[in-house]
Amino acid sequence: MTDSLPIIDIQPLLEGGDASAPAAQIRAACRAHGFFYIRGHGVDAALIAELERLSRAFFAQPEAWKLQWPMSAGGPAWRGYFKAGGELTSGLPDWKEGLYLGSELAPEHALVRAGTPLHGPNLWPDLPGLKEAVLAYIEAVSRAAHALLRGIALSLELPADYFDARYTADPLILFRIFNYPSRPAPSVAQWGVGEHTDYGLLTLLYQDPTGGLQVKTPAGWIEAPPVPGTLVCNIGDMLDRMTRGYYRSTPHRVRLNSSGRDRLSFPLFFDPNFAARVQPIEGIPAAADDRASRWDGASVHAFEGSYGDYLMAKVGKVFPELGQAVLAGTAPPSIPVV
Repeated sequence: MTDSLPIIDIQPLLEGGDASAPAAQIRAACRAHGFFYIRGHGVDAALIAELERLSRAFFAQPEAWKLQWPMSAGGPAWRGYFKAGGELTSGLPDWKEGLYLGSELAPEHALVRAGTPLHGPNLWPDLPGLKEAVLAYIEAVSRAAHALLRGIALSLELPADYFDARYTADPLILFRIFNYPSRPAPSVAQWGVGEHTDYGLLTLLYQDPTGGLQVKTPAGWIEAPPVPGTLVCNIGDMLDRMTRGYYRSTPHRVRLNSSGRDRLSFPLFFDPNFAARVQPIEGIPAAADDRASRWDGASVHAFEGSYGDYLMAKVGKVFPELGQAVLAGTAPPSIPVV
């Protein structure tokens, strides 16, 4: 059902062309369900193929080898490997394993020295070429995200640099390499990823040909199958907050993988600066309170504090012991797994 989610060509936004068409299409997609495909994103297909090759090589290794780079070793930077069942959504384990990465910040960076959560150096597995491919991919997808935010600003009749000027001149960029095993899941794991919304501004996702992503629309749950040459984009809670619900963050989930082949996905979360206080855009009237129908029963409009405060409250529920350790300024000896 690829016609259920539109495909938007963002090349004019990347290259400084006439942005009126993509801006109008972005507005329609964000109003309809907050999910769409993008093409013309500028991410080289050869780079994606290389990252996929290296990722499969990493996940094919024995678990003991992969656990040489556990998330517990990443400390407050929240980097490293977790094994299948080690991440929770709504208190239940997701049946996926993954490698948490992000912007590469040196130990002497001021935010790293200050112990700022989610900032720091990555833990790089001993796999030649992976570091170079990941950093090149983050750079390319981040360029597309900046372009998309220009389109979203124009879709709201704001200056094109509205988000860059306020929130994303120095964005928080988090990147994940997820592997959804084809082996049977334990009975406690019901989904590859359970129903959730993303926390920040934008998520840009590459998914391999296996499929499994589902999106909750007003008409019900629909499939979001892979479309060659595109990335999937969805808006997060902070854009919902900024637009007072005019653009809603959309629940989505991933089916258990029964394809017979491991499934890869590469989500990049392009978020406001960690210290930013996300404010509603002036002139947009508030939509009806939707907390009763949200997956977590919470309102994205009610919290007080910085984006970092919001994010840490959320991700601490995904890895409870690690979250408690980060808030306490210590590192746990291990990550709970199922």
